[in-house]
Amino acid sequence: MSEWYQTQAFKPAEQQPGDQTPELAIVALDNWALTKVSGDDTKSYLQGQLTCDIEHLGADQSTLAAHCDPKGKVWSVLRFFHFQDGLAMVQPASIEATQLQEVKKYAIFSKIAFDKVDCVLLGVVGAQADQWVADHFGSQGNVRQGKPGTAVMIEPHRWLLAIAPDAATTLVDQAHSFATLLSREYWDQYEIDAALPRIEAATSGEFIPQSLNLQALNAISFTKGCYTGQETVARAKYRGINKRAMYKLTGQADRIPLAGDKIERAVGENWRSGGTVITGYRQADGQAAVLAVLPNNLDDDTAFRLADAPDFTWQREPLPYSLAENE
Repeated sequence: MSEWYQTQAFKPAEQQPGDQTPELAIVALDNWALTKVSGDDTKSYLQGQLTCDIEHLGADQSTLAAHCDPKGKVWSVLRFFHFQDGLAMVQPASIEATQLQEVKKYAIFSKIAFDKVDCVLLGVVGAQADQWVADHFGSQGNVRQGKPGTAVMIEPHRWLLAIAPDAATTLVDQAHSFATLLSREYWDQYEIDAALPRIEAATSGEFIPQSLNLQALNAISFTKGCYTGQETVARAKYRGINKRAMYKLTGQADRIPLAGDKIERAVGENWRSGGTVITGYRQADGQAAVLAVLPNNLDDDTAFRLADAPDFTWQREPLPYSLAENE
């Protein structure tokens, strides 16, 4: 983690009232990591490693992708976009070392390099976010290369910035009088509301891509050709072998739910093993939400709870996209 974050006054997100949304929030993404991938063989090499069609990634586009083991289990969910003289590969810092070790295994035979860069990752969120990004990075495209660095639209009014520390300091100083500086948890809330999966060290190698809804997020190409784990991913689509999906659950919690926490589901008057938390957040008033991988055939009104917190009952919320292909 860059020491730069320690030089700024990012407030704990739980101090931000849940019913008050800042017009412009700048969020410390100090639990995320960026690796630059460059070289003549970058796209052709990654094409054989990832679920997405990286060869056709436009300069003004970003994409999610899964990097799988040979059995089709996901090591990491990554976001790719054009960055400097190559591509940026962004993922949770907790899984970066493991994922890099796997993706580099055959790189010695290709003209490709994986490099750490001196870079700060920030989130920009709020009603003023689009205009603020346009002022500093230009107004065209979902990926914008500006003087401070690169801005990537995650969804309307929410951007990821990859910029040098000096540029980050300048931008934060200029925005200090009208922007709220918040910690990583504020970003997590938006990620969960958008139902965007992530893999941390605790859940790496546990799920196939469709169990994380990646087919619904345009992160799987079924036409591009071979890649590691493709056989399992194809069987899940064409033979219907996948029996799980990722859902949003909400309820009360006395702590922040963590990746790897176990979920139980109600069956009559009893409780049975239900699934696994992918990521979670909790507000100061105890209201919490998680993304969890669960069986995809449960009734909409099924009750859930964290396995180690039986006093709080949770419920499933609608997703912002369709899982029709999984059903």
